[in-house]
Amino acid sequence: MKRKQMTLASVALAAVLGTGIGSAALAGGFNKPVVEGAVTTPATTPAPRANWNGFYAGAQLGYGQTDGGIVDDEGVVGGLQAGYLRDLGSFVAGGELAYSGANLDDDTGEINGVTDLKLIGGVPNGQWLYYGALGASYVDADFAGVGYSDVLPFVGLGAKYAVNEQWAVGGELGYRIGNGFDGTG
Repeated sequence: MKRKQMTLASVALAAVLGTGIGSAALAGGFNKPVVEGAVTTPATTPAPRANWNGFYAGAQLGYGQTDGGIVDDEGVVGGLQAGYLRDLGSFVAGGELAYSGANLDDDTGEINGVTDLKLIGGVPNGQWLYYGALGASYVDADFAGVGYSDVLPFVGLGAKYAVNEQWAVGGELGYRIGNGFDGTG
């Protein structure tokens, strides 16, 4: 019988202790454990990039300078341009036709106008397009009262900035060399 008493006493002791510990655990009430969420960083939005795809037309105003030969002068030139660009994502390619009227003259001759046909290739960067151009220029000139014309190679570097979806402004530095212009030497 002793064994039963001990067992009964042990069970009674365990019940009393269990009730005391359980009461202490529930004294503050049950709080659901807080689980911290995963730390996320906000996705970065890439800077907006202009779409250079499509036809365009515009006006140009610039400065021209001749260096010896038939005419040795400098002054204002201006005209119209039209072209098409194809935006390929990381590269833009296209072509342009431009006419610049000029009144570059000295005592012996004058440059009347320049028509350019060029291929354009460039790299877009946000709202900017940085490009190079290769082509040909048809130059119309007068020398000592006689009309001359010639086709000269053209090379240029430029940049355009897209102000919005319909307007862009830019600048281009073009170079033409005409040794022996229209057989004049």
